[in-house]
Amino acid sequence: MSYAGDVPPREAYAALAADADAVLVDVRTTAEWSYVGLPDLSSLGKQVICLEWQRFPDGAVNEHFVEQLRGAGLPDGAPIYFLCRSGVRSAAAARAATAAGLGPAYNVEHGFEGPHDHEGHRTVAGWKNDGLPWRQG
Repeated sequence: MSYAGDVPPREAYAALAADADAVLVDVRTTAEWSYVGLPDLSSLGKQVICLEWQRFPDGAVNEHFVEQLRGAGLPDGAPIYFLCRSGVRSAAAARAATAAGLGPAYNVEHGFEGPHDHEGHRTVAGWKNDGLPWRQG
């Protein structure tokens, strides 16, 4: 593994609550943020950093991702927790951040919505399914 590790959503939320410098970066697309929802860190006095790993609608990897992440004003050495829909794009983002000397960078396991259940619905795990705060629209 080329980043600090995978953490369950509740552990990521607890770390964000415990460390004033820790940040959550949601690497999903603009469409996902708009239509599916976003984690809500307002009770922690924080905002989610929204930064696409892959562009919508073409799905191309955002070649400016690391540059944009640096431009987000992260404190030096701040723990960064990356989140996507299921944990795949966020793992790639964590690897890229680590390679660029940012972080420690963590991947939030199962992402925002988690894997499919036996009926093809995303009800098994993830930020939303773990009962963590989020909002829609």
